[in-house]
Amino acid sequence: MTDETHITLAHGNGGRFMRELIEDVFAHHLASPMLDVQADAVTLPHMEGELMFTTDGFSVKPLEFPGGNIGSLAVHGTTNDLAVAGAIPRYLSLNAFIEEGFEVAQLERIVASLAAAAKEIGVEVAAGDTKVLPRGEGGGLYLATTGIGVRSKYIKLGLDRIIAGDKILVSGPVGDHGICVMLAREQFGLHGELLSDAASVLPLTSALLKIDGLRFMRDPTRGGLATVAHEICHATGLQVRLSQPAIPVRDPVQSVCEMLGYDPLFLACEGRVVAIVAPDKVDEALAMWQSLPDGELAAIIGTVGQGNAHVILTTELGGERILEELEDDPLPRIC
Repeated sequence: MTDETHITLAHGNGGRFMRELIEDVFAHHLASPMLDVQADAVTLPHMEGELMFTTDGFSVKPLEFPGGNIGSLAVHGTTNDLAVAGAIPRYLSLNAFIEEGFEVAQLERIVASLAAAAKEIGVEVAAGDTKVLPRGEGGGLYLATTGIGVRSKYIKLGLDRIIAGDKILVSGPVGDHGICVMLAREQFGLHGELLSDAASVLPLTSALLKIDGLRFMRDPTRGGLATVAHEICHATGLQVRLSQPAIPVRDPVQSVCEMLGYDPLFLACEGRVVAIVAPDKVDEALAMWQSLPDGELAAIIGTVGQGNAHVILTTELGGERILEELEDDPLPRIC
């Protein structure tokens, strides 16, 4: 590749520098039979089942954080949206918006991490594009992705399938990603060893698909667990009751939240699943999750029931309070 150590506008002008950037950084790490850097479009093979399609964008700051970076986050975030819909992720597209002056070495680290995450899940980056933004017009690097997956026609999940009496599970501690990214910014003078929970949830979702009583799954990203609970209320007209003592929160996350006035229930997770399961199947679902490495701390945290469509939290002291819907941004953008 060119001897340039930082991205210049020439890397986006369609000429030699752009070709070398695509070939030596992106194609080098993302190489697959489908990724033809000279083609304007690719042909996807026939896939049995229902095709599922999703798209996402990523603007995390800092770009690299304990437990991941914007590259691995883009893969996990996009494929997790497919997984919680009951699909097996198969293909991704990738658009990279790179700011002039961005360090090439950092870009290569991020693309290598993205490639490793995709390989681990078994998805291929089938198409992509790059754009270079003039200095000062971007945040270093933005990524936009599209994902395609396949779901069995026999799998039926959705908010419309939730009924009163259903139980709510979460696959692990909440708030890890939000606090991890905040600590990585060091803007509060706080430090810690907490890792982001950013990971593929495919093993978790695949396990629950075997249960007849599975109604709905969601990954609690922006807005966290509480926002998923509000989505359920709005869609069903039912009440969601959460038990604060049952919700897993790591001690470092709880401590930072108490110091700075954050609520872990509204903080983003990037490797967790919220599931709604029929009451007679909830123990089976919990046992399945707890048998998996990423589900060992899974818990039954609440119930969907009749009543006003509010999210009610039973506190540690046995009292109750209404969790209002999120309005202000609880943290600077973290995904």
